[in-house]
Amino acid sequence: MNLLPQALAFDGFAWPWLLAAALLPLLAWWLLPAGASRDPALRAPWSQRLPEVAVGARGRSAMRRFPWLLLCAWLLLCVAAARPQRLGPPVAPPQVGRDLMLGLDLSASMSEEDMELGGRSVDRLTAAKAVLADFLDRREGDRIGLIVFGDRAYALTPLTLDRDSVRQQLDDTWLGLAGRATALGDAIGLATKRLQAQPVGQRVLILLTDGVSNTGVLDPQRAARIASDAGVRIYTIAFGGSGSAVSLFGFRFALGGGEEVDESGLRKIADLTGGRFYRARATDELAGIYSEINRLEPIKRAGLPQRPKIELYPWPLGFALGLGLLALALRGRGP
Repeated sequence: MNLLPQALAFDGFAWPWLLAAALLPLLAWWLLPAGASRDPALRAPWSQRLPEVAVGARGRSAMRRFPWLLLCAWLLLCVAAARPQRLGPPVAPPQVGRDLMLGLDLSASMSEEDMELGGRSVDRLTAAKAVLADFLDRREGDRIGLIVFGDRAYALTPLTLDRDSVRQQLDDTWLGLAGRATALGDAIGLATKRLQAQPVGQRVLILLTDGVSNTGVLDPQRAARIASDAGVRIYTIAFGGSGSAVSLFGFRFALGGGEEVDESGLRKIADLTGGRFYRARATDELAGIYSEINRLEPIKRAGLPQRPKIELYPWPLGFALGLGLLALALRGRGP
């Protein structure tokens, strides 16, 4: 068995300052005065020589009577209290994923019912929610945040590993929550601000919109340059069909009137930041886009190996208890 070599090999103490307590018994032995006896003294003609005899006897027997076993037990207790430790073999920590922000357009044009979901016509926002919920299920290990934008951009959830919270906030969004316009530049700026405090190389923004940026403080192209300087990679998704449609004898006919998407502007934003631009005109196309992004941004990355600290205090503690019991047993036997 290799238990003893493992106990003797250590890499330091967690609380080394507790080793100073080892000096307390010696300080008490040397500094505290000896207790005076209250027993009646025997008077004899040679009593003036008794102090010299007593001092000599004490000097000869002091070392013999010193409680060495108890002192060793005390020293071992101090060592145990200081928590000796050794480093174990390297262990790889759980692997983690990206710091990923989801940007969702809640402008008025997202109310167009030109999407199909489960065989029925739905508006764009409902279709986007369904696809995003499926995307969240695949991103275990990511820290995900949710930003919505309309007249202004708002962060509904910060970056978090709690995907259930993000999913709940996503379910609770509705059309017009952030206004009826499209502040695309403000959404990029807010996402960049939330991501720039995170590790470089893992900052990703997935931006879904169905319109043209027509409000906001920050121009989308300028916001994209700021994001690029901050190391944020943006995937832009232009989402939407041809506007409202009606069903007649099982066939769908587009009514038109849908707002055009700024495809060239969204493509420039993606190119500036090292991301990609996508165009989705149907729910299944949108699902395929998120599946491709899921492959392009792998979740797991290698973590730095850590060496766990293994506590060794049970060894000196056990020896201290053994010596203490031995000292009590020898004292019980008497001289």
